[in-house]
Amino acid sequence: MSAAISNLQQPTRDFIGYGANVPSVTWPDGARIAVNFCINYEEGGELCVLDGDDRSEVRISDVAVEARIGRRDLNIESSYEYGSRVGYWRLMKAFTDRGVPATVNLVGLAGLKNPQALAKMIKAGFDVQPHGWRWIDQDTLSESEERSHIEKQVDLITRITGQPPLGYYAGMPSMNTRRLLLERKHFLYDSDVYNDDLPYWSPDYPGLLLVPYSLDTNDSRFGRGERCYQVSSEFVEYIVDSFETLYEEGSSSPKMMTIGLHARLLGRPGRIVSLHRILDHMMAKKNVWICRRGDLARHWAKMFPDPRL
Repeated sequence: MSAAISNLQQPTRDFIGYGANVPSVTWPDGARIAVNFCINYEEGGELCVLDGDDRSEVRISDVAVEARIGRRDLNIESSYEYGSRVGYWRLMKAFTDRGVPATVNLVGLAGLKNPQALAKMIKAGFDVQPHGWRWIDQDTLSESEERSHIEKQVDLITRITGQPPLGYYAGMPSMNTRRLLLERKHFLYDSDVYNDDLPYWSPDYPGLLLVPYSLDTNDSRFGRGERCYQVSSEFVEYIVDSFETLYEEGSSSPKMMTIGLHARLLGRPGRIVSLHRILDHMMAKKNVWICRRGDLARHWAKMFPDPRL
């Protein structure tokens, strides 16, 4: 088998998963459900000719634009800036006022452009997982470029937190991403999967935990077209319905839930109310563990260590 064909075999596709043999999970304090909120801090890391890109950004914002090749698009630039200037602080306040932890998916370059935001997330006690040095498709990078980007992210997070990151979420990974992560030795988990309601060990890389992320319980659907969320109540209803289903299942088979947030989207005045309602709904329930992603991964690894190691 050639190296190119062999590379296409990983990651392995698995259509069975746990099946009927779901692990008997015990979350801290007997929680029925582990809920992790991820704030995707991307503003400043998106495509922009000022950062050497050949085109402007087009994705996930309140403006519908086409890429401008070799030119700036001031509308989408400004839409992104709202997230770092205003929206991010609304998200942070919703969590810190309630003393609730969260995880930050940090795009490295975006973090460098707003030191105040970096300081706030660290002071709040949030854990930080790299989300690419740039918010771009990692498959457009050569292997050496992607390795360099990962190294820069690790160096930044180690400097601001005092320890290397446990997890990673590229969002748009390459075929090399997981292998490059394991070169670093300190990564426990990767979040670039959407195929389960519980973590599981990578079939390809012993010792690498896969902690599923979600694109449905995610405010990015406010910026993905007319068939997605239009008003905050739709987001609340979908999140609460998802939570209640998993909470009910959790009476006999505890689950996890990820909620993805973006400051330029949910941080708008007409949408931030949905986060308040969601948090208050969850906090009013008994046996709910709202946790950082790293804490969830460590707990799982302790309860269900990889039998191959």
